[in-house]
Parts: sequence; structure tokens; C-alpha cells
Amino acid sequence: MPAASPGGRPGLFYGWTVVAAAFLVLFMAYGTQYAFGVFFAALVGEFGWSRASLSGVFSLYAFVYAAFALAAGRLTDRWGPRAVISVGGALLGIGLTLMSRVSALWQPYLLYGTVAALGMSTAYVPCNATVAKWFTRRRGIAVGLASAGGSLGTFAFPPIAHVLVSRLGWRWAYVVFGAAVLLALNVLALLMRRDPETMGLRPDGEPIPGGAGHSRGRARGWTVGQAVRTRAFWLLYGVFAATWIPVFIPLVHLVPMARGLGIAPLLATTLVSALGASAMVGRLAMGAASDRIGRRSALALALALQAAAFLGFAQARDLPALYASSLVFGFAYGAASTLFTATVADFFGREQAASLAGLLFALAGSMGACGPFAAGFIYDRAGDYRLAWWLSAGCNAVALGLLAFTRAPAPRDEPAAA
Repeated sequence: MPAASPGGRPGLFYGWTVVAAAFLVLFMAYGTQYAFGVFFAALVGEFGWSRASLSGVFSLYAFVYAAFALAAGRLTDRWGPRAVISVGGALLGIGLTLMSRVSALWQPYLLYGTVAALGMSTAYVPCNATVAKWFTRRRGIAVGLASAGGSLGTFAFPPIAHVLVSRLGWRWAYVVFGAAVLLALNVLALLMRRDPETMGLRPDGEPIPGGAGHSRGRARGWTVGQAVRTRAFWLLYGVFAATWIPVFIPLVHLVPMARGLGIAPLLATTLVSALGASAMVGRLAMGAASDRIGRRSALALALALQAAAFLGFAQARDLPALYASSLVFGFAYGAASTLFTATVADFFGREQAASLAGLLFALAGSMGACGPFAAGFIYDRAGDYRLAWWLSAGCNAVALGLLAFTRAPAPRDEPAAA
């Protein structure tokens, strides 16, 4: 979209370059993450590990990458996204590559659950919070476009992983994924810039009089210390914690569940691809809609749809039913994850958006570590996932209830740029 470039020259607003770079970072990072279900089946088949014990690897991964989002957010506010994403790309790539050498159960816990997870912690919050800093009026659609990269990766990578595992074996497939992530994220990080003020711009492309060397004129947002003393912060925590407790369950257990119902391996992996495709639609549609109808209304719709999808999984016994529930879940999951950072920036301002999003994601997102392990435990004891899906729907009902009481704090004074 045309806008002023640095120095007031007409041209493409650099914020859209940041969106494109964030899209590709998330495409690579989340694509490899959600191919885990394909590798899950291969590892169980080769080593005979129980589903609960191997699910614990992803649970540790989810906990670590969420918990370290706090550090990633603080470092993004302090150093900018380039350095943070570069280091993260190296850790994620190395962790995935070394997964090709595992022979004992403790090794995936170290390499994937810890090393790769530390790298992954530099993707979601730094990318989306940086995009949120570049936009105000178009924040919803901008974050939606950027985060759609994660959904496209979720759509594209499971079939790619299946083909690689089938032709090269799961060990070489991990080498290919690790090398691709290491190279791509370090190149893309070069395009990321901290915020529009560093280029003499305001959010959405409005030029700052006097250029980048003039008064930066950032909005006066909430500090972390101020935000955590508000009721709104803790209600948001409750909403997103209840939302994310079950959110990884389909992404880890959907392929094994489908295989258990007698569905062919390649068809089973396409369920995750369908989920990723609908998540991309959810991110774009609800990100844009939230700029018009408000973030809370859009989030409420996403949570209701996610609860309905979990109920659908509980009843699904064939491929069409699984596809239907996957499409609804993907749309809702994509919408909710997109609205998270946009809501944080709306509530508390741009200045420390990455730190605040990182703190909330560390507190709430780390709860997602419980879901995959609990679902694997339930399956190992009961022989099916039905109870896990019912409990997941209940979590989303709790989130909806908390959202009804959540309001943005009273705005702080935001002086105009000099």
C-alpha cells in the first residue's frame, strides 16, 4: 500500500516488508513445529515408546517455548527483532538437525523439547509484536497477514514431512528441515526493524516531521510493572490460559487418532494441512474483522467455534467428520492466536508490546504444555481421546466466561509526536 517512506518520500510503507518477513519466519517455524505429528508416528513405530511418553516431548517443547517468550519479548524491545530471530533460527535449526541422531527417549526431550523450543520462542512473540508496533489503524489485518504464515506452514509442511520421511527416512527428513530453518530465519531476520520511528515514520506510514533523527514521539504505553497491577492484565491471562491449555492437542494427536480409526497415513496427515489452511483463513478474516467489530467480539466468536470443534472431535468416527472438525478448529485457532498480540497492544500500547505479550504468553501459553501429555495419558488409560476432547471444550467455555468480564484499562495519556 502506498505510504510515505523514510524522509517523507512516497513509496511502499516499510511496515508491509516487516509483515512479509514475519510471514515467512512464521511459515518456516510453525511448519516444522506442526510436522511433529508425522515424526511422532515414525518415532513410535521405530522405538515402541508410549504415546504419553513421546507426547511429553511436545509438552516440554510447548512449555519451554512459551516460558522463554518472556525473555524473547524483553530482548525484542531492547535489541530489536533482528538479533533475537537470528539467534532463535540457529537454535531451532540445530535442534531439528540433531533430532536425526536420537536413539533414546531422553534425547528428544533435550534436543526438541529444550534446544528447538528455545529457538521457537523467538518466533511468535517477536514477529507479531513487532508487526503490531508498525500499525495502529490496520493492526488487525497486518498481524493477521503476518501470522497467516504460520498457518500456511501448518498446511504445507505435514505432507512434505510425510514425503521426506517416506523417501529419505525420518532422520534425513529432520536434517533437511533443520538446515532449511537455520538458513531461512537468519536471512529473513535482516529485514525486520524494531518500529516505524527508527525509519522516521509513524504507525501505518505517516511521516514524522524532521525524519528519524527528530523526536521519536512514541505513544506512552503501559510499562510491564504498571500493566501487571491492572485487573485487565490478569483477566487476559485467564482468557488465554484457558484457551491454550488444549490448543496443541489436535496438532499432536490428530494424526495418531486418525490412524487408529483406520485412515491411511497420507490422508491422516492432510487433516493437519486442512487445519492449517482454515487457520490461515481465520487469521486473515478475523484479523480484518477485528479492526471493524472490535477485538473482544472477534475473540468471543473464535472461542465459541473452538469449543464446537472440540465437541466435534469427540464425536468423529470417520474422515469426513474429522475434516469438518479440523476446519472449524483451524479457523478458530488461527483467529484466537492472531488476536492475542493485537489485543495486548490495544490494551497496553506499543512501547512495551513485545515484553507484555511475552509475559502473557509465558504465563498463559506455557499452560498449553499440559494438553498433549494429558491427552496421551487419557488415551493410554481409556483407549480413546473422547474425554480429552470434552475437557478441551470445557476449557474454552471457561475462557468465554472470563472474556465477558474483560475490558481494556483506562487509557494513559499519549502525547502527539513533536
